Amino acid sequence: MSPTLLVLAAGMGSRYGGLKQLDPMGPAGETLLDYSVFDALQAGFGRIVFVIRRDFESDFRERIGKRYEERADVDYVYQQLDELPPGYVVPQERQKPWGTGHAIWCAREKVKAPFAAINADDFYGAPAYRALAGFFQQMPAQVAGPVLFSMVGYQLGRTLSEHGTVARGVCTVDAEGYLEKVVECTGIEKADGGARRKLPDGAFETFSGNEAVSMNFWGFTPAVFPLLEAGLEEFLGNHSADAKSEFYIPFAVAEMIDACAARVRVLPTESSWFGVTYREDKPLVTESIARLVQAGDYPGNLWSGTAHAHAMEAGK
Repeated sequence: MSPTLLVLAAGMGSRYGGLKQLDPMGPAGETLLDYSVFDALQAGFGRIVFVIRRDFESDFRERIGKRYEERADVDYVYQQLDELPPGYVVPQERQKPWGTGHAIWCAREKVKAPFAAINADDFYGAPAYRALAGFFQQMPAQVAGPVLFSMVGYQLGRTLSEHGTVARGVCTVDAEGYLEKVVECTGIEKADGGARRKLPDGAFETFSGNEAVSMNFWGFTPAVFPLLEAGLEEFLGNHSADAKSEFYIPFAVAEMIDACAARVRVLPTESSWFGVTYREDKPLVTESIARLVQAGDYPGNLWSGTAHAHAMEAGK
């Protein structure tokens, strides 16, 4: 069974000022999501499931989903506030989405194979998809003990913005290459020799730039869904009264690791991650993609007949 690409596309893009999932970045009007799907198909993924919101479903299906329907099995999942485990209700004051961990959990009825979970508005690079597909191919049969998942680990210095600070999940990895913990660090900015962030006491914490960070590129099996549900229930019991709290997937995975319920293999990559956190990031992203096209890494028109045939043939 070929793996599934689960695309988290329900984000509101508040800092960017619009639905950046639909914003053209490539030379022929491609979105960042187009490159993710293209890379996934070449790596052998055969099914795409989008997690979206109902309020922009029509626009998303017409402008994004339709272009993939002849290239892969496409399905949709809706992240809704009232999609909760039995016995839980949405607090009256709650308007904010429940977070990425909840978004993945919402796909539990539609995903039955090993899957990659990604953000819709990030560029991860073809080597990362190949690494994850290789992990799935070589993954041993599950035996008693913690379930095995994976995460693509990017170098911090390759994920920063020129136009403001960012939040990154900085990872601690053991000697065998397994994730020990993820620490969410906010306010990280570029600095001479690496990166830094200002602490509450005014001092700076410095980073070399080589630290492994999570960019929400995870490799899961369906065994993650009951673990997520247990974590979501605990989260709701402790934080549902907080109108702004979210059930983030790095925190959920960290709890699985702490409980010895899961092990997470970190798949290092030297690929550069591109993302549009701020609208000012867009020119740099479009220039970076143009360089990849010029270097021959991607066709100038990603979904031309020739490019499509190449992607499908490579994915067999």
